[in-house]
Amino acid sequence: MYRLVFTQVLRRFDAEAVHRLTVSALALLARLPLIKRLLHQALAPHDPALRVSAFGVHFPGPLGLAAGFDKDAACAEAIAALGFGHVEVGTITAHGQPGNPRPRLFRLVREHAVINRMGFNNAGALAAARRLRRPRGVPVVVGVNIGKTKVIPEAEAAADYVASARALAPLADYLVVNVSSPNTPGLRNLQAVSLLRPLLVAVKEVADGTPRRTPLLVKIAPDLADEDVDAVAELALELGLDGIIATNTTIRHGGETGGLSGRPLKARSLEVLRRLRAKVGDRLTLVSAGGVEDVDDVWERILAGATLVQGYTGWIYGGPLWAARIHRQLLRRVRRHGLKSVTEAIGRTA
Repeated sequence: MYRLVFTQVLRRFDAEAVHRLTVSALALLARLPLIKRLLHQALAPHDPALRVSAFGVHFPGPLGLAAGFDKDAACAEAIAALGFGHVEVGTITAHGQPGNPRPRLFRLVREHAVINRMGFNNAGALAAARRLRRPRGVPVVVGVNIGKTKVIPEAEAAADYVASARALAPLADYLVVNVSSPNTPGLRNLQAVSLLRPLLVAVKEVADGTPRRTPLLVKIAPDLADEDVDAVAELALELGLDGIIATNTTIRHGGETGGLSGRPLKARSLEVLRRLRAKVGDRLTLVSAGGVEDVDDVWERILAGATLVQGYTGWIYGGPLWAARIHRQLLRRVRRHGLKSVTEAIGRTA
């Protein structure tokens, strides 16, 4: 049914307009306690065999929503009620900004892909913090992804990230430093270890100082050379980070300017995951994102060493029940292999 609606209706409308309408609908659902709880009871993962623990946080299932959808922390509870094991909000910047000029979101339907050049459009850290302070009507693990405000020069990037961290780290179940979006000029330069080290040190000091010590992860691009992937992994170990998210969108494509996500990213994302696992083993939590479409992709990432898996474009093409369906199928996969828990499968083919 969803495929028919998408093909005949949704794809005929501007992609960003559909995105805004969807976020608004989910934000409304988040304010309807009874419906939200009923959906959560029916669709969210509840079986103990799907539970995953990472960096001291307990996740009801390994599949979560990647950053980029809920940019202002407006509807995380509603997203969790549809079956996601966690929701990563953002990317949020210290100062609100409109993002890049429109059009800036494009579907590549045949490739099951999306190109975006949104540019971290969001209302800013303080606005997001107000939403995150609201009591949660259903259980939801919320990660907060922070990035650099566009107008802030590279030399002041660390202070900009710290400002976001101070506002948001105390309210997050985990915090992510995003230095890998291709849509903020110069941002990917910060992945160079010489620039990344002082930035992460500064943000980690804030995260470590929260009442519960907020876990800190870094998100990297698929376009990094292999030796740079290794260098970031070594830095994460050196600084005592909690994990790495691999990967963000890629700029290696022939379409509109911007970052490509979805099916074409599948092979490189898996390659980076395997390289990271070989480098760090189980000393860091690895979160795999990029090209995740179905239960086979989730299972393959887990076997390759991912503790958590994230999707976004797969949800666009898979429909609102995509995450709930994958978690049900994953549970059957775990039982078929005679495992007591999905955690027993992590890294089996690494």
